[in-house]
Amino acid sequence: MDPPSPTWIYSNNVALQEEMRCPKVAVVAFYDTMGRQIWLGNAMLLASAALTGVLVGIGSGYGRRYRHHRFTRFIFLGANILFLPIISFVVSTLRDSSNDYVNKEDGTTLAALCNSVFHPCMVITWAFLVQMAATNATSVVATESREGPKVGPPWELLVKGIWTFYLGASITNKRFFHGLFRISSSENHRSFTIICSKIMFAPFALICAKIWFKCYSFRKARKSFALGRNPCLVFGYMKELQQVRSQHDGTSTVGEDALFSPLLVMGEDSRQVKKQPWGYVFSDIWTMAIDRIGLVTLDRVWKLDSVAPTSKDLCLSFALFKLLRCRFARYDIANAVGSTGHKFFWSLLLKDGEHNRVFRVIADELSFVHDYYNSSLPTSYAKCWLPFLSILISLLSVGYCVVAAYFIVVFAGQVHKYGRSQIHCDFWCSKLQAVSQLHNKNFGNLYFDVLPEFLLLILVLVAEVRDITSYISSNWTKVALICHHVKCASLQHQQTRYQWFGPLLRCRCKLVNNWDEKIGQCSVLVLHPTTRTNFIGLLSRVLHHLPDEKMKVNMPEAVKACIMDSLRSTASNSTLGQVGNVRTFLQRSGQAGTGFLWACNGKMSTSDMILTWHIATSIFEVRHPYWDDIEQGSSPVSIQHKSAATHLSRYCAYLMTWSPELLPDEVAWTKSLYEAVKEDTEHVLNVRAVTGPPLMPEAEYNDLVQLLREKSNHLVVKNGVRLGKQLVELGEGEETAWAILAGFWAEMILYVAPSNNLKGHKKAIARGGELITLLWALLFHAGIVSRPGEAASAAGSAVGV
Repeated sequence: MDPPSPTWIYSNNVALQEEMRCPKVAVVAFYDTMGRQIWLGNAMLLASAALTGVLVGIGSGYGRRYRHHRFTRFIFLGANILFLPIISFVVSTLRDSSNDYVNKEDGTTLAALCNSVFHPCMVITWAFLVQMAATNATSVVATESREGPKVGPPWELLVKGIWTFYLGASITNKRFFHGLFRISSSENHRSFTIICSKIMFAPFALICAKIWFKCYSFRKARKSFALGRNPCLVFGYMKELQQVRSQHDGTSTVGEDALFSPLLVMGEDSRQVKKQPWGYVFSDIWTMAIDRIGLVTLDRVWKLDSVAPTSKDLCLSFALFKLLRCRFARYDIANAVGSTGHKFFWSLLLKDGEHNRVFRVIADELSFVHDYYNSSLPTSYAKCWLPFLSILISLLSVGYCVVAAYFIVVFAGQVHKYGRSQIHCDFWCSKLQAVSQLHNKNFGNLYFDVLPEFLLLILVLVAEVRDITSYISSNWTKVALICHHVKCASLQHQQTRYQWFGPLLRCRCKLVNNWDEKIGQCSVLVLHPTTRTNFIGLLSRVLHHLPDEKMKVNMPEAVKACIMDSLRSTASNSTLGQVGNVRTFLQRSGQAGTGFLWACNGKMSTSDMILTWHIATSIFEVRHPYWDDIEQGSSPVSIQHKSAATHLSRYCAYLMTWSPELLPDEVAWTKSLYEAVKEDTEHVLNVRAVTGPPLMPEAEYNDLVQLLREKSNHLVVKNGVRLGKQLVELGEGEETAWAILAGFWAEMILYVAPSNNLKGHKKAIARGGELITLLWALLFHAGIVSRPGEAASAAGSAVGV
């Protein structure tokens, strides 16, 4: 039974109303209760909008790497966990009956009837938009069991969506929920409620479509031999290919012809496969001469003149990515590829002036690795039509955001005529038979509904646009288009059809690139420390528990060239499949280099050598600064050697403090040694900072060496000073010293790069990539899978065949 209307009460108690007044205490209590309730709900809405910004930022701008950073992972999980309590509390305050108020005090009853027209529509829409953003930021990863755990579809998001739909249907009842199924009515505000109900519940359909898409693509990708089960097929294929090669002829190809290796690129699902003890192989009898219909291999791409060189390199990166997945799956792929298979990569490495091309090939390969293990993008290619369906769903989401924003503006303008409040209340007081006059009060502000809603719409729109961009400009789409062109190469007008996609294939979008060609830089010998300590730097050190700050710089061309020169030198002085070490390099450098062998003897660990030579390089740089080289007109080669030496020196120091797990020594030992040396040098440099450093390079060098020799206590620091002084006093001159330093650091980074720490490199790729991980992959494809003196194991365990 409905309560008596306030208007009826008013008309039947006119005489009593003139005498009855609401107590001030009761009115204040009513205002406080309702105000506290509405402002608490608004605070939760604003907090949820901020959390959604975190979800979208992590999902798009941060590259979905949140799992590998403690702070961002904490924020992401917190945003998901707090969503249900927040939405349940806020929605519980939206029913008209839940906002009714009755309070009895001193025999006087204050009663209120409250209602809202626009507020419930905005809150339910807000709840669905938050879930849309969370769905976009959730990845599904279909991997083989040997690669690690799979990341399945986000079923919890579907449960949250159903719960939100139930809450919205229950609180809106006939006003909005029935508006989904009614087109017209004579009731007041019916046109408003019909449109608003569709704005409220349309995101639920989009959420269901997104979750269904992720579930379907995940199930197809998991069973696909081109995606989920690809490593076992590639391993079996390479084993069989090696056997066929040995049966046909025992010769191996060298040079450009070696690039015609039939590595798998795409089309594995187009052929029947069968199980073998070492993996899957294609069912038909393999011969090198058959036409592999439907199967695109690297040799077919490379021999097609209509394919641009950059497109060929991208297909090479994709084929190498599949081999690298085999290593992550701990297959002994290095032995399966064999020495003949590695020589095609050496033929690329040994070409002068190709360092940029080599680094680009490996960087693209690692971008495929990053996408496969950290995003949902690869699973969308399980079927050729799935990318188009995903783009269609994203376009529908974009259209919804635009339409919803338009109608929210229109409805906000209409509601504005009746006030800017979120909730309107009519209240009165009664005592015995006396009833007061009817009063009204508005609570909240309309902008607390509109502004968070617009923010969420913008965030969802950004996420959807990013997804569309990822599909259109991703390397996965480019490889699919190239392989489609290769399979249709015999058709007419194939050249013209390929040219249609030329601009797309040449486009390199930063949103879909993984490695940005930046390297970290740290130093234990900061000569001119800045006194500025900002809040972000302190917070970063607290959150990461790391001992030193870092700086990212663009990797110079000299670093790439120096590393490739070192690789070529290794190939010319040793057998393929082996990498030299720093002692071998110094011995090859003649009398000038042999004088430094004491600084890399067998008693020193790798961490000791890195810090010793890092301190020496820093001291030598003080004596010969960059601006001094320009004034004296030093040769370009010497400047390049200096750039390579200083950047690689600081990068190795950066690895010791930020990624010690990628270095040979034990992690705790490496970090403790760095911290001890850093503390010792900081103590000395603080004394130097008080006295004030000399301005001229020679005087500054002498002052620094004297202080370090007298004040330092650590053996590594003393050895670094001794080595730096020896470099300065080298009889062959500055250019020879810089050449030795550049060669040493190139050899050092190549020496530490081979590793069986698959988990560490996978995490480094997820964080955005590291130079050492790029070199690790490069050396793996060249057949170098372990450091000199270590047991070679391409798989990192004994599970390989």
